[in-house]
Amino acid sequence: LARVIAGMTDSHFIGLSAVTSGVADLRQAVEEAREAGANGKGTVLFIDEVHRFNKAQQDAILPHVENGTVVFIGATTENPSFEVISALLSRTRVLTLKPLTDDEVERVVRAALADPDRGLGRERIDVEPDALQFLLEVAAGDARVALNAVELAVEIAQPDSDGVKRVDRVLMEEALQRRAPMYDKAGDNHYDTISAFIKSIRASDPDAAMYWLARMLEAGEDPLFIARRVVIAAAEDVGMADPQALPVAVAAQQAVHFVGLPEGAIPLAQAVVYLATAPKSNASYMALNRALEEVRTGRPHPVPLHLRNAPTGLMRSLGSGATTSTRTTTRAISPVSKTCRRNSPAGASTSPAPRATRAPCASASRRGGARRRAAAEAVFLPLICHCEEFHEPAKARSFATSSRAIAPE
Repeated sequence: LARVIAGMTDSHFIGLSAVTSGVADLRQAVEEAREAGANGKGTVLFIDEVHRFNKAQQDAILPHVENGTVVFIGATTENPSFEVISALLSRTRVLTLKPLTDDEVERVVRAALADPDRGLGRERIDVEPDALQFLLEVAAGDARVALNAVELAVEIAQPDSDGVKRVDRVLMEEALQRRAPMYDKAGDNHYDTISAFIKSIRASDPDAAMYWLARMLEAGEDPLFIARRVVIAAAEDVGMADPQALPVAVAAQQAVHFVGLPEGAIPLAQAVVYLATAPKSNASYMALNRALEEVRTGRPHPVPLHLRNAPTGLMRSLGSGATTSTRTTTRAISPVSKTCRRNSPAGASTSPAPRATRAPCASASRRGGARRRAAAEAVFLPLICHCEEFHEPAKARSFATSSRAIAPE
């Protein structure tokens, strides 16, 4: 394309590869461009694989682009936002070259079969429709893959009695063998594919999730990386709608770590199907974000007195650890009830008091003295208050709705 542009604009063309070139080659190209400019011709400087240049090498191009000595055209298979310096990127226009359509690839293939000078037009070749369709599917918009496969298929085909080389699907499959997947563990395809995988789980589409899982496994992605993302999805996207999802995901991660590939892909697939078909809730994730936002942007509220630890008498006398309500939960008061029964008078009933009249450590205060009562309160009253404030269902829901529910009145 750079050569076409140079030809159409009657410009001098200089082509470099960042793999084999350096700053010295750039300086020589600039001198050549200045000589062309003295003769009234512009220069198109094309740099292939420009992402291979480091920052200093890319900086060397910048002043000559700014003063118009060269028209810079670079090609890269990486994301220019990460691989090209911002100063150079801001002075260029980024054009994305997308894969060809099947019709366009077919036109390229037929042109190659008919061209006697630059193609295979000097031979008598018959490509069956089934073989051509298979070629288009495997090429997936890459004309180079299609041309290489056609050339190889024609070379290994044997002419029949009429001197025609017939290429059927079996021969085309032999020529193509196995196409390398378009996947780079450190590039955009890596992050795009895992993003599609997670979004498919979130959208409750098990077929799509399984497809993207297979794409990653076939490309050689680390299965533990996939398993970690599955565990995160179980907590973030399924959450409290199906609490069993997290144990399933963790079990799949442990199975993959223990078994390894290829069999480790089976429990991984099972977990993916479970998550994709499970109900979804991100309430816990959103509640965490709102609480973090409150912590980062709100006032640093002190811990309320009734929630504080009270290991000493002085701290208790100042109000630390004191309950603000006689309402308790059965689970929190059970240990206290056992203490009370142990300290009951001989012959007294050991059955629990009715819930409406139960008071923690009532017998302990009568029989055990102030020291035992204070010790019991230090141990159990913070637990009671904790259950009262944070584990009651109605208040847990209000916290998920509003992060300010944690602030003291």
